[in-house]
Amino acid sequence: VQLVESGGGLVQAGGSLRLCCAASGRTFSSYVMGWFRQAPGHECEFVAAMSWISGNTHYAESGKGRFTISRDNAKNTVYLQMNSLKPEDTAVYYCAADPLFSRFVATMNPGYWGQGTQVTVSS
Repeated sequence: VQLVESGGGLVQAGGSLRLCCAASGRTFSSYVMGWFRQAPGHECEFVAAMSWISGNTHYAESGKGRFTISRDNAKNTVYLQMNSLKPEDTAVYYCAADPLFSRFVATMNPGYWGQGTQVTVSS
C-alpha cells in the first residue's frame, strides 16, 4: 500500500492550495481516507476525512468553511482544497487511509500514512 502526497508549497496568507493523495497497492473502495497535519513543536492533528464508499465527510473545526476534501474514484486520488489559508495552517500535511472513521477522529491512528507534504503560509 502506498499513499503519495503532492501539492504542498509556499503561499501567502489568504491564498489557496490543493493537496493530492494518490493511493495504490490495494482497493480503497471500502476505506476512509483523510488528512492530518503536524506543525513544528505541535502534536499531529486531524484535518479532514472522507468515506470512500459513502462520500461522508468530517472536518476539524480549524478547517471548516475553508477546507474541502474530495475524491476521484477513477484515479484513486483524494484531494484537500485549502482556501483562505492562514499562517497557523503551516505544517506538514499527511494523507492517511483506514477502514474505520474512528481512527481519524478519535484514536488518530489510521493504518496507512503517506510521507507528507510541506505547506507554508507566509503572513
